[in-house]
Amino acid sequence: MYELLFWKYNDGVYLNHHEVYEALENQQQVDGLEELPITVILNRLHSVFSNWEKVDENSWKNSNGKGAFQVKTTTQSIQIDCYGTEGKTMNLLADTLEEFKCPLYDPQVPVRYDEINELD
Repeated sequence: MYELLFWKYNDGVYLNHHEVYEALENQQQVDGLEELPITVILNRLHSVFSNWEKVDENSWKNSNGKGAFQVKTTTQSIQIDCYGTEGKTMNLLADTLEEFKCPLYDPQVPVRYDEINELD
């Protein structure tokens, strides 16, 4: 599994990314983060991945067998767990969340990509 996490800071707020990640992983509210339009974001993911098979309300798998992902949400974050997912699909997930000004935090590295062009 490869984990992707997205959140948005309030204007003028800049926190330790790894500490924010750990708090969000534990379903904690974090002062300084915006509440996200979760339903709107999920609807956008449904649209972007409409050619993927919906496993359940928050999980998709590629009909060609190249990967799957599951979305977990809090009011302040979107976590996407990727299973055998190609890099270009993970980039598309990151691009989609960037539409909502939610840059990717990659806990495996660990790096937060404050500008989406850093993923290119």
